[in-house]
Amino acid sequence: MTTKVAVVGATGRMGTFIRGVVDASDDFSLVATLNSRSDLSEMLEADVVVDVTEPSVSPSVVEFAISHGKSVLVGTSGWSEDRVQAVNSSLTEHPDVGVIFIPNFSLGSALATSFAATAARYFDSIEIIESHHAGKVDSPSGTAVRTAELMADARTDRGPVAAPHHDQRARGEQVAGIPVHSLRMSGVVAHQQVIFGGPGEVLTIDHRTMSQDSYEAGILLGLRAVVGARGVTVGLDQLINLSPSGSEESQ
Repeated sequence: MTTKVAVVGATGRMGTFIRGVVDASDDFSLVATLNSRSDLSEMLEADVVVDVTEPSVSPSVVEFAISHGKSVLVGTSGWSEDRVQAVNSSLTEHPDVGVIFIPNFSLGSALATSFAATAARYFDSIEIIESHHAGKVDSPSGTAVRTAELMADARTDRGPVAAPHHDQRARGEQVAGIPVHSLRMSGVVAHQQVIFGGPGEVLTIDHRTMSQDSYEAGILLGLRAVVGARGVTVGLDQLINLSPSGSEESQ
């Protein structure tokens, strides 16, 4: 028996790709595809919901799904830590429901973010440059926001990064105290650089997405995890074992 999936935002770039991944899988079946003209009730025949809409739409999709007992895999950007915590609070009334937020379905991106959080403990000068296709409606990207927040958390004992002239608009938007610079350009899929400066050296953690094929493994990991999810999970890194001797999937 397959798990029935509804994709909300099914006609967008990521929604179209996810539909293909679901159709090609042996353990999932696509039973509903919702676009901007669809009624959210169309998702109710599914076991789980995938949300890949827009930041202004995503909260209403997640709220509707939760209120009807559907667990949700969220691939929409724009979910800050505060907004995620609000969802976590609402789940107290729905203990059998889970919401998994994945800003980026690329395994390489998840690893790069984890590496950046480790490096952040050793450098005081840190900035992020992230580039996406011209049609991406939000900035900074969800990946950049999560990377900045995890680096800030890792620096609790060390303190804030050095961000000189942060009042100048060209210095980027500060996320968790870390400057983030966003590019939206034709010819780009997704590219993020986290740059660390120290005395006499510069370290760059660079991840570049060449095609949407890089998202397939992460999408399947997220779908399999959301079937039995409870509460809130944030990040693909929470679904894989990042220890050097660990297995591919977390237990």
